Amino acid sequence: MGNGGKALRLSVAGLWLGYLAAPAAAETACRDDQISLRGDWGEARFTVEVADEPAERAQGLMHRESMARSAGMLFVYDSARPVRFWMKNTLIPLDMIFADETGTVRRIHRMAEPESEDMIFGGNEIQYILEINGGMADALKIDEGSELRHPAIPSGEAAWPC
Repeated sequence: MGNGGKALRLSVAGLWLGYLAAPAAAETACRDDQISLRGDWGEARFTVEVADEPAERAQGLMHRESMARSAGMLFVYDSARPVRFWMKNTLIPLDMIFADETGTVRRIHRMAEPESEDMIFGGNEIQYILEINGGMADALKIDEGSELRHPAIPSGEAAWPC
């Protein structure tokens, strides 16, 4: 891995510790600009832009040259549906986390290739998609079955309600 790999491990470790440093992370109020994830691996939180309108979802993270490690974009649909994404005009590698109507992660596509026009199938009953920097899902050990927590996920349906 060389020194670059060591630097990445140290940055990810620092990022991970930053998430855990807030002792009551699970107790903080839900905010539109943040999403929390939890699983057997622990908890993490990202600052997100919400794409809940067709034009916002179509634009996504296209044409951006970088994104903060603690940032992401949450795509929200009105109901669960089959979803497919592509990376056309997206310049940074992304991890795509596909969740059902309860916010439960059903699939993760890791390290989506920048500018690829190949379709990435997320699943048939997907309502929420979280895009984060490529490699973060593995670094944090986010896996299928993890749960998302965000105000866009109705409390009555959410596996981890606000």
